[in-house]
Amino acid sequence: MTLLAIGVATTIAFHLIPYYAIGFRDGMIAKLGKGAYRGIFSLFSLGSFAAIVFGWRAADPMLVYDAPLWGMHVTPLFVLVAFILFFSSGAPTNIKRIVRHPQMTGIFIWAIGHLFSNGEDRSLILFGGFAVWATLAIVGANKRDKVWEKPEKQPLFKDIITVSIGAGLFAVFMYFHEAIIGVSPFV
Repeated sequence: MTLLAIGVATTIAFHLIPYYAIGFRDGMIAKLGKGAYRGIFSLFSLGSFAAIVFGWRAADPMLVYDAPLWGMHVTPLFVLVAFILFFSSGAPTNIKRIVRHPQMTGIFIWAIGHLFSNGEDRSLILFGGFAVWATLAIVGANKRDKVWEKPEKQPLFKDIITVSIGAGLFAVFMYFHEAIIGVSPFV
């Protein structure tokens, strides 16, 4: 469980740098160069991701709370919305006119959705940690970026395409969820 917690904490710490340690980041880029900084950041991200994966698999989960029976039915709906939001962050859509930070909002929804169907300690560390990270990132981005300037309105077909791609990726991921994650979402 310790390795999982270290992986989640490290991921959160590194991914909050652009919001809360801008001076540190800029200083490192000035000292190392943008490419080297990105390389080091990527290595640390990969290492923290490995710690999360190995920590998750090595953990002996202990039940903290009983997930509601309806939780397993609600979680996929949250994850579907999360996929659509996450994907829309890089696409020209009207979703970004409604949701200021669709990627972080998607991560938050994904994390909270998983807490409806998982009540063991390792899930609280992983999904609770990611929900905290997404919240802190949204708050930090709002503080850093100040006033929200909404993007220009987009044609409806761009939203339809984005939602369709997000839903398609969700369907593919759900199909392979057990093979990739080791847990069936349909149990």
